[in-house]
Amino acid sequence: MSLKLKPLHSVFVAEASGIDITRPLSDSEVRQINAAMNEYAVLVWRGQALTGQQQLDFAKSFGPLDLGLKKVFNRKERLEDERLIDISNVDAEGKVARRDSPKNLSNFANQLWHSDSSFQNPRAAYSMLHALVLPSWGGTTEFADLRAAYDTLPERTRAEVEGLSAEHFALHTRILLGDDAYTDDQKKAIPPAVWPLVQTHPGSGRKLLFVGVHAREVIGWPIAEGRMYLQDLLEHATQRERVYCHEWQVHDLVMWDNRSTLHRGRRYDISERRELRRTTIEDVPEAHLMAA
Repeated sequence: MSLKLKPLHSVFVAEASGIDITRPLSDSEVRQINAAMNEYAVLVWRGQALTGQQQLDFAKSFGPLDLGLKKVFNRKERLEDERLIDISNVDAEGKVARRDSPKNLSNFANQLWHSDSSFQNPRAAYSMLHALVLPSWGGTTEFADLRAAYDTLPERTRAEVEGLSAEHFALHTRILLGDDAYTDDQKKAIPPAVWPLVQTHPGSGRKLLFVGVHAREVIGWPIAEGRMYLQDLLEHATQRERVYCHEWQVHDLVMWDNRSTLHRGRRYDISERRELRRTTIEDVPEAHLMAA
C-alpha cells in the first residue's frame, strides 16, 4: 500500500493515510513511513481504533520498546502490558485520580516542553500516542520543530552553541515542580545522559537544536548560567510559528520523532476523564529507521 500525506503546517507535520496500521506492516510500508517522518517529523493518523496489542505491534515495526520513567516509579499499572505507557488521569483502580495524586504530577510535568526519554542513553526515537477518551475542553498536544529552531538561530548563537553539550536528568522536571520525595536508588535508576546541543538528524541529514526541560545544565558552565542559556534556547525553539497544536479526536494516533521535535500537553479539567496510550521505541542500532 502507498502512503498518502497531507501537510498540516508550513514547517512540519502531515496527516497520514493509505496504509493500514492495524495489521502488520511490510518492509516497504515501514520505509515509506520512515521517509515521511524524516521530512515531516510528526504524522497524524485519524480514525485508528487500535487495540493495545495492535498499537504495540505497530510500534515494534520500528524498533525495541522503551519503558521510560517506569524504571524509576515502580507503580501499580492498570494497562495489560508494561510497554504501553498510560498517559491519563486514571488511577490503577480505573477511577479518575485525585488532584494531588502522583499520576497527576506526571501529567503536570508533561505540560513542559520535552523530548521523551532524552534523559537516558539510548534515548527515544519515535513515540506514538493514541487517544481513547477525551475531556470536554483542553488537553491538546503541541509540537515544536527542532530543525527549524536550528535553522533560525542568530548567527552568533549558532556559532556559540556548536560544540556545547547538556546533561539531561530523568527527575529534573518532577523536582522542578516540587516533587522531591525520591530515594537515592530512584535517583540513580536512570543515570543522566549527555547530548550535544547541535546534532545532525540521521534520517534527514538536517541539523537540529536538541533542547528541552529534561536538560538541567550545560557541561562546563556554571549551573545558573547554563540553565538560563538553556531556557533562552528553549524559548527560541518554541516560537509560535514553529509550533503545531493538535486538537485530539477519539482514535487519533499521533507519531513523532523525539530526536527532531519537542512536545507538551496542554491544560484540561483533571476532574474529567482523559485516556491516551503511548508506545515509544528506543534509538538503537537495531531499530528499523531506514527510509524508502
